[in-house]
Amino acid sequence: MVTSRQLAILGATVVMVCRDRRKGEKALEETRRRSGSGSVELMFCDMGSLASVRSLAAEFEKKHDALHVLVNNAGLANVRRSVTSDGFETTLQVNYLAPFLLTNLLLGLLKRSAPARIVNVSSIGHYGGHIDLDDLQLERNYRVMKAYSQSKLALVLFTYELARRLEGTGVTANCLHPGAVATNIWGRSLGPFSFLGGLSRLFLISPEKGAKTSVYLATSNAVEGVTGKYFDQLQEKRSSQESYDVALARRLWDRTIPLVGLDHDS
Repeated sequence: MVTSRQLAILGATVVMVCRDRRKGEKALEETRRRSGSGSVELMFCDMGSLASVRSLAAEFEKKHDALHVLVNNAGLANVRRSVTSDGFETTLQVNYLAPFLLTNLLLGLLKRSAPARIVNVSSIGHYGGHIDLDDLQLERNYRVMKAYSQSKLALVLFTYELARRLEGTGVTANCLHPGAVATNIWGRSLGPFSFLGGLSRLFLISPEKGAKTSVYLATSNAVEGVTGKYFDQLQEKRSSQESYDVALARRLWDRTIPLVGLDHDS
């Protein structure tokens, strides 16, 4: 919500995407009020449903003839392994498969709108991630941080491979760690230990500070034309060693295409 508000303050026409209608309408009202902008609208999508992602993309293209910035900012962590209605491990789908599908569905519009930017919100947690193409669903050894770190590493690999595929199109793709932000992602995921999420807020940065790098990558002239990079605190940083494995990125891409129901590469 903070990213949307900051972009609206800067004069962008903003489309917020929320899963819950009541919370979404409240966020829309607050964003309009605090930004002073009337150019903010709301669409709905459940990233735990690939059909919902497809509906979002179709609705957006029906209502809008341009897209200059796409910020993928969905995030989830589950203590216990669960599976979506599509049959995929939930953390992997929400954090990686859904953004992969949405981005690919909107690539044509992004290219027609160029110059355009894709901003993927990953995490410092990706440094602890590892991609096992034979067990992406973590059916053998699920742990909350293993699932979260894998999904965020997958997002970095996706960003780098996407940047390579978009060379010469005028569309850039970068990813970032927003900082340790005081949101409710960990409180929700910790179940009976959710009080730890409350305690951790004492040591976390505000959502306003956490949104800075996303807004920077979405708008700053300093990163015009910059692509295939990882940022932290407005600075380009080196991501994990595994994230630079080009062959792995290509294999992950090829594995993901049929999983999300795409029948061709964009």
